[in-house]
Amino acid sequence: MFHFIQILAALPLRLFYPTKFHGKKNMPKGACIISSNHTSNLDAVIFAVHTWEKKYYLAKKELFKGKLRSAFLKSLGCIKIDRQRSDVTAIKQCLSVLKKNKKLFIFPEGTRVHNENMELGEVKQGTAMFAIKAKVSIVPVFIAHKPKIFRKNHVFIGQPFDLSQFYDKKLSAEELDAASAVVAQKMNDLRQYAMNSLTKKK
Repeated sequence: MFHFIQILAALPLRLFYPTKFHGKKNMPKGACIISSNHTSNLDAVIFAVHTWEKKYYLAKKELFKGKLRSAFLKSLGCIKIDRQRSDVTAIKQCLSVLKKNKKLFIFPEGTRVHNENMELGEVKQGTAMFAIKAKVSIVPVFIAHKPKIFRKNHVFIGQPFDLSQFYDKKLSAEELDAASAVVAQKMNDLRQYAMNSLTKKK
């Protein structure tokens, strides 16, 4: 069902929102967490239709309004999360996805952030927590622009890294803050690389 929906949605989305992916070879096989900046509600959908393998996406519950939209998002692999509380159900679903050797896509800022220089907002602890608990690598992703109709966008996929230095430790708030700082640094390094690459092409 997923690939059927993917094919149906791919043609109009690729036409209206053309996107070039850089570094696809960096995506590992099997379980990992894809950690991306967040520019638009279309980010996850565009990523889903441009990459064949099914991935699972954490998405705020407000997006699931209406049966048709909810069914569409779930078919793409979206996991509904309540950002106003500790959503145990969503946490268990995410860990289950990774345990089944699947990929989990997270926006670690927790909300859309869009500014002139595409600077990263505050990185929340969730990405690091999932990566440490599941002992999987993290793949940083940088979306160069907020999607606009008929404007070519660029998505950069960076080298995977892990947080093995935090494995088997008590995950205190301090440890999670330190691990999240590593995630933020890797994402900012990719952002700088992407911005430099795009500047050279102009």
